[in-house]
Amino acid sequence: MHVFITSREKTIIELIIKTSEKHTALSIASFLKVSVRTVHRDLKAIESLLKQFNLQLVRTQDEGLIISGKDEQIFKLIQELMKVQPTDQSPKERKLLLVIKLLEEASFKLQTLAKDLGVSITTLTSYLDELTDWLEHYSITLVRRRGVGLEVVSTEINKRKALANYFLVYFGEELIEQLFLLENNQSKQEKALYYFNTAYLAEVDRIVNLKINKGHSRLADSDYMGLMIHICIMLQRSEKGFQLEESMLINEASNEYKLIKSVCQELEAQFSLSINPNDITFLAVVLRASKFQVANSVDYDSLVLGRIIKRVIQDVSTQLHIDLTNDFSLFQGLLAHMEPSIFRIQQHLEAFNPLTEEIKKKYPLLFMAVRNSMEKEFKELSFSDDEIAYVVLHFGSALVVREENVVIKALVVCPTGIGTSKMLASRIKKEFIEIDSVDVKSIKEIHETNTERYDLIISTVRLPFLACEYILVNPLLSDEDINSIRTFLQKNVEELTQKNRYSAKSNITATSIPASRPPFQQIMKEIKEVYTSIDSIFDNLRIYRESSEIDHERIIARMVAAAEREALVSNKEAIVQKLKEREEKGGLGIPETSMALFHCRHEGVGKLLFQISHLHYPCQVKGMDGKMMEVRNLLLMLAPENLTIREQEILSLISTNLIEDKEAMMIFSSSNEEMIRKKLEDTFYEYLQNNLIKE
Repeated sequence: MHVFITSREKTIIELIIKTSEKHTALSIASFLKVSVRTVHRDLKAIESLLKQFNLQLVRTQDEGLIISGKDEQIFKLIQELMKVQPTDQSPKERKLLLVIKLLEEASFKLQTLAKDLGVSITTLTSYLDELTDWLEHYSITLVRRRGVGLEVVSTEINKRKALANYFLVYFGEELIEQLFLLENNQSKQEKALYYFNTAYLAEVDRIVNLKINKGHSRLADSDYMGLMIHICIMLQRSEKGFQLEESMLINEASNEYKLIKSVCQELEAQFSLSINPNDITFLAVVLRASKFQVANSVDYDSLVLGRIIKRVIQDVSTQLHIDLTNDFSLFQGLLAHMEPSIFRIQQHLEAFNPLTEEIKKKYPLLFMAVRNSMEKEFKELSFSDDEIAYVVLHFGSALVVREENVVIKALVVCPTGIGTSKMLASRIKKEFIEIDSVDVKSIKEIHETNTERYDLIISTVRLPFLACEYILVNPLLSDEDINSIRTFLQKNVEELTQKNRYSAKSNITATSIPASRPPFQQIMKEIKEVYTSIDSIFDNLRIYRESSEIDHERIIARMVAAAEREALVSNKEAIVQKLKEREEKGGLGIPETSMALFHCRHEGVGKLLFQISHLHYPCQVKGMDGKMMEVRNLLLMLAPENLTIREQEILSLISTNLIEDKEAMMIFSSSNEEMIRKKLEDTFYEYLQNNLIKE
């Protein structure tokens, strides 16, 4: 029998055998001076090894560990452990070392490579067979020639993509652990995961968190890690003389480019190095392809995409025989997700979804419905299963949310993406009607969170740094996970009821209103928000006619100045500047129309404002498709910096209605105020009918 085991795994087995039931994962971690999470990972490997001897690793009620089975099998295991020569590298780690080597040199002798890795030629060949398919996905070819050796053929940009994704796919959790050890000064290593310079890793984490992960710009955890990995790879490969052969295309006036340039300038100052402009451009592309945690930070100028997403929702609704067309949260989440998703596909940046296979097995019909709709509406794009799976999570969340009911406060720690966390939160509320609310926090946010406010903490990854009890679950919440949560609630019912005894409750008893209906005060608040928003749009609606032959910038400036004279806005210079910045970021002309939509949020704007200037002489404006176009109607939409969900819905409603159909486009291009008001009235009436009156 061949036994492959690390020295730490061997020590853990010996500890459990010698002191049966006395050791827990926590006590072993303390003894070995490693994190509990590391011990749990080793215990998984140990469980697989024990199966070879018909033995089991059993946890007692007090979390004590026992190796259970026949005495002769335990004796056999002890004998085998005495003979085996442990190694401190698992096959997974050896493959990582192999990937690093392959992407840093152009050619190898197989004998030398095997010796460097400490494996046989047979083992090396099997590793290379596995990696060949992976690397080919990134256009990296391994050419094996008998008697000559191995040659790696690819471009620098593809090597960086492959290396970054290998770390993300296979060592994401280990990297998170390394970051926390670095943040808490608990790591003295010069290299993390056999590759990363820990000084670079710590500094990149600090700078990216400071410059990018703030306010509306907070990245989803997986993309935050991806960006950090790419920056560290860029620094280390540049040091070794590996330069990008070409520059990718991105607007240097874009917010992403400016953010990355700022990050790189600080890194240059910190480490006294020079970063190539091509590297800055590539990293800006990586940032633009990233997903964000805050869906409501999306600007509603993606009119064409918004219309397509509405059609996708309509089509999926038809296939599933359920109406999701008025679910603004779903629309908003998909709008936030799809823009970077499309950009990723166009730039050939692979999106990795660790849950794809589980999603396909667990939601096969929903997966098929979403794929059908995506292929129908995005004919020119080819979406991988990973990308489709992300979209399925958004729909899954919307479907589960419908059956929520509520009475305990839970916190979900979920670093795998927006859709996953929303879906997990909804599933928890669906499965446990006693849970009153579920907050979702990222790993980064957990340190700043008062965990004592929560009765229950559920995480999809291990949290070695958290000094309180939590439940580890699969992101898709298996039956086993549901039982674990239910057992926890049953075991802690006394503490939970004591903690919640004095929480503020409505005077209306829980049984006096239907479980699915929101609180009356919430409905009244939302009605007030909707009324105020719609009232502002109509009150502030102005249709101007411009007969002079002047450029669009001056016309927009005049419109903002007129709004300031009416005390609708303040600080007109700052608002005009923000509109200019938005225009530099990307075109504002609406393709296949004569309209351009200029909009922004600003603290100088008091109420929602929608105005149109009809031009006698057309002007040239850059379109949303990047092409210059002739425009006869300049639309101005201004909003306060902070918007409620209902206010965002109203803005989104106007934006997508501009190009709803040919009739709508003609009306908003007509300069006929009466027709425009009537069109807005019809739009808002339908919205009220579907979203408030029915509720």
